Amino acid sequence: MRTIGLLGGMSWESSAEYYRLVNAGVRDRLGPLRSASLLLHSVDFGPIAAAQREGRWSDAGDILAGAARSLEAGGAHCIVLCTNTMHKVAAQIEAAVAIPFLHIADPVGHAAGRAQWKTVGLLGTAFTMEEGFLKDRLADRYGLSVLTPPAHEREVVHQVIYDELCAGVVSDASRRRYQAIIERLAARGAEAVILGCTEITLLIKPSDSSIPILDTTALHADAAVLFALD
Repeated sequence: MRTIGLLGGMSWESSAEYYRLVNAGVRDRLGPLRSASLLLHSVDFGPIAAAQREGRWSDAGDILAGAARSLEAGGAHCIVLCTNTMHKVAAQIEAAVAIPFLHIADPVGHAAGRAQWKTVGLLGTAFTMEEGFLKDRLADRYGLSVLTPPAHEREVVHQVIYDELCAGVVSDASRRRYQAIIERLAARGAEAVILGCTEITLLIKPSDSSIPILDTTALHADAAVLFALD
């Protein structure tokens, strides 16, 4: 079994989900007493979040590149960055190590392709919804048309992530707001919705959405398990 290097802490709430999902995936495939070989480097999210707000993405990338190098030095065979937003600096992290970097967009694109979906909605932080580092990869590599909510709804989605979910707060009121936003994406033609922030899986489950969900956390964790057991 290969050793998975989890690069987490952004936030630790969703990193805990990665740890659970990866171990559950190995157990499901190999038997009840089996678990994953993995390393976790969990960074302090405070300096990363400050760098995001101030546009110092290279500084945040330097922190994560150093963490990735420590995982490689510790024996990890791949890097799994446990956050969508920080894939903005994926190239900086990937260049810092010699081991594979498992990009979060790729299992999403493969899943959409298997389902033959062409148009998908995207929820995430404002950075993820408004910039191209995730949307462009999905469009260019997997031929997906990616819809995002209008500006005032993007603000709601972003605020719930940082003010509530990253702090471990899961609110029924916020779930209803997300559900309404998903409904409007579906009305615009979205065949499925990407939960494009690893915290959203804490709030929205398949039963909460009128259209299928593409849960980046679960799909990314499963891709890590497949890599480890290949």
